[in-house]
Amino acid sequence: MKKIIIVLSGLFLTLTMQAQDRSQPKPGASPVINIKKPQSFTLPNGLKVMIVENHKLPRVSFSLSIDNNPYAEGAKKGVADLTSSLIGNGSKKISKDAFNEEIDFLGADLNFYASGASGSSLSKYSGRILELMAEGALNPNFTQEEFDKEKDKLLENLKTQEKSVAAVAGRVQNVLAFGKDHPSGEFLSEETIKNVTLSDVENNYHTYFVPENAYLIIIGDVKFKDTKKAVEKLFSAWTKASAPSIKYTDPLNVQYSQINFVDMPNAVQSEIALQNTVNLKMTDKDYFATIVANQILGGDFNSYLNMNLREAHGWTYGARSGIGGSKYISTFRASTQVRNAVTDSAVVEFFKEIKKIRTEKVTDEMLANVKAGYVGKFVMQIEKPQTVAGYALRIKTQGLPEDFYENYIKNINAVTAEDVMAAANKYFLEDKIRVVIVGKGSDVIPGLEKLKIPMFYFDKFGAPTTKPVMKKAASTGVSVKTVLDSYIKAVGGEKAVKGVKSISTVASGEIQGTPLEMNTKVTSTNKLANEMKAMGMSFMKQVVNEKGAYVTQQGQRKDLDGEKLAEAKESAMPFPELTMAAKATVTLEGIESFNGSEAYVIKDGKTTHYFDVNSGLKLGKSVVQEANGQKMTQITNYGDYKDVKGIKVPYKVSMAFGPQEIEFKTTEVKINEGVSDADFQ
Repeated sequence: MKKIIIVLSGLFLTLTMQAQDRSQPKPGASPVINIKKPQSFTLPNGLKVMIVENHKLPRVSFSLSIDNNPYAEGAKKGVADLTSSLIGNGSKKISKDAFNEEIDFLGADLNFYASGASGSSLSKYSGRILELMAEGALNPNFTQEEFDKEKDKLLENLKTQEKSVAAVAGRVQNVLAFGKDHPSGEFLSEETIKNVTLSDVENNYHTYFVPENAYLIIIGDVKFKDTKKAVEKLFSAWTKASAPSIKYTDPLNVQYSQINFVDMPNAVQSEIALQNTVNLKMTDKDYFATIVANQILGGDFNSYLNMNLREAHGWTYGARSGIGGSKYISTFRASTQVRNAVTDSAVVEFFKEIKKIRTEKVTDEMLANVKAGYVGKFVMQIEKPQTVAGYALRIKTQGLPEDFYENYIKNINAVTAEDVMAAANKYFLEDKIRVVIVGKGSDVIPGLEKLKIPMFYFDKFGAPTTKPVMKKAASTGVSVKTVLDSYIKAVGGEKAVKGVKSISTVASGEIQGTPLEMNTKVTSTNKLANEMKAMGMSFMKQVVNEKGAYVTQQGQRKDLDGEKLAEAKESAMPFPELTMAAKATVTLEGIESFNGSEAYVIKDGKTTHYFDVNSGLKLGKSVVQEANGQKMTQITNYGDYKDVKGIKVPYKVSMAFGPQEIEFKTTEVKINEGVSDADFQ
């Protein structure tokens, strides 16, 4: 059965286009920076408190940060995540529901983590919010019931990332940079999460949620004297203790530049990251030169990387770079996502731009524009209480001079072209850099091999593996017809399939936190109605009938013609596989790995279909589409087949289009009922 979800293409493109970067207007002359200093005191238990009075608005923000050294969780990775989920779910005195209802009633915001808490409210409620913060943080109520719920959620979230190319890329990038036993390199797994018990969470809380390295920052419409009394009353009972301080060996960079490749056959595009570890501290003399160098290379819209890969070549919606600056080892990383066909070319351009910033002086105009942009963003950020709190915290925890941020603009403006080149040569290691690529091996490995860069292979968890098997030929006697016949037999048999006059399905999903509903009706007489709803409101609909086809989006109707009309009509049938073999353009391409299974690959124009070699069932399809001059591939995965009136129907359908992915779960299927001509008007 073919699940009709063409209409989602527009949704993905809309979301992707909304995510595009835009160049920022140039700010005027640099203003004088005056960041109000906090009034400070320390409780006997070690809690450091900083209060900044700001009476411009009747609001207050709170930030409790526990600055412990990072620690690895090993076989119980996930205990900190579960501690974060459980802390703040009420307290030993207040139930979870009552706790959350009061916060909502006050129109406040209050969040808890394994390493602290944060909140904000109107100043007239600030006293009560501070009380609730102290109550939730110091008297958490860890129950088995809540633990089991949060553990199940964590496991479910992990499952949704199994096929996510972006999630795998992020995991492998960290594993290869730091090592899986380092706090920055270890990752969640089903095994480690299942190892965690409620007792582990309680132990983690009592071990690490302690006041010795804790900082409470309060900014807003408050009086220092009154707030000091409240803090002393609420937080003095916090038992004095120090968290363990564990040291880890700093990871080493590779001895020579290389490609580290992870094969994901379901990838519609390649995730590319060039990275090396750095030991850059905010107190280093070249700190400001380094962040300016990064901004020039890949820090904003007009950077070298973005203007090359996006503007000049049109390969991506954005190419970026970033570099850490903290008291711990971190990374320089330049990254993007490109379609499979240009993966090798994108790698070449990355090296080209990194070499450029290391060997050519940045122009005066570019340097001036980057400085102006940096200064403008800095000025805008200091208006936010959260920013001021972060500045105050970093001054204390990273040993910065008290006037570090007052002199920020001056230090940015003092950076020279020579400084930029020196910083780039020190931190952007062109000759000792990992190129981590996660993509479809059969499409991109041949091109990458031509670059003559040493290439090593890793699995989805960063463990070394062998070169993936590329596409192989199907056995003698296997043809397009035999593959399609096996599929028809697997879903119910030719007689049953031909007896399907209509199918009506309802499925639900979610994207970026927004619930979606998809209603699809299709008939054997080439009629289709596919409607998408967000939070119950229709926002997109596609209809194919005897007169033609059209799409409506946000109230605007567009009639389809030409190639688009032909594609729509061709998809408007329950089982197009019944007639597909008769088309001269359909070919059997061989066998590939698809989501961990061997699949026959059948190509039909811009669409490629994947059928399980063993079961015969359809595993998915990919469709090449064009938008704004760029080619993109949409992949649809099918699974969880269930029998409905003798016909097997996929109850799980996931779609990936660029970086976006949606999983739909079918909630209702009707065969030969629930469909009328009125549905296709």
